[in-house]
Amino acid sequence: MNKKILQTIWKQILCVLLCLIVVAPFYMVLINSFKTKAEASRMSLALPTKWMFSNYTEVIEKGKLIQGFLNSMLYASSATFIGVILCAMAAFVLCRKRSRFNNFIYYFIICGLFFPVNYVTLVRVFQTMNLTNTRLGIVITFTSAMIPFCVFTIRNFVISVPVEMDEAAVIDGAGPLSLFFKIIVPLLKPTLVTCFILQFMGVWSDFLTPLYLSSKSRLFPMTMAVYQFFGKNTSYWNYIFADIILTCLPVILVYLIGQKYIVSGMISGAVKE
Repeated sequence: MNKKILQTIWKQILCVLLCLIVVAPFYMVLINSFKTKAEASRMSLALPTKWMFSNYTEVIEKGKLIQGFLNSMLYASSATFIGVILCAMAAFVLCRKRSRFNNFIYYFIICGLFFPVNYVTLVRVFQTMNLTNTRLGIVITFTSAMIPFCVFTIRNFVISVPVEMDEAAVIDGAGPLSLFFKIIVPLLKPTLVTCFILQFMGVWSDFLTPLYLSSKSRLFPMTMAVYQFFGKNTSYWNYIFADIILTCLPVILVYLIGQKYIVSGMISGAVKE
């Protein structure tokens, strides 16, 4: 047999095995979410003898997932939308107006990629500003946390946009806002969508930030609702698996909708200055 054919076969087998490693745990969680309590406790990969669709309605009612879903959607959508737009505006200015001060600001922002969040200091600051146990404080935290990555990614793409386009728009009478939103933003669409999807998934999956900044159940996102539900139902694995599926479903849908932009957006941001 041809050597190239053998290499292709081995590569395909390796890809299948890697896919199974990723898919098998999700399949196990999905299948067991439809089983009875006794069957789910075995955590087998077999199909359920009786499909218990009522597990999901039970979880939604007992786990207060509607409130958690609304909170997570509010935190993720508002923080991500505000953060991506503001970061795009900041990246455009930092790229177009080169000065020592702007370069200092850019590299100061980039330092946020390498330093973890100090929640002790953050809680003290929020206590002083009366932002603890508020949705506004959580949204501000999520928005500020995404600034370094978004500014870095978007700025590297703006570099590839010719300055002559800005000059032509200004000559045609475009103001700063018109120049940015009508000329630059359409060109930034792949990068903006990429940043939005990645940051949306990060905010939706974040557990530590709501844990430190909220102590009231009405503020809990989906991740905290799952944690609270797990503590009360440690023996009901069918409910826990259903809870996990409901928590992951919005993130999977957002990723599937915008996945075509992710590769192009990340490649666009890989431009050397």
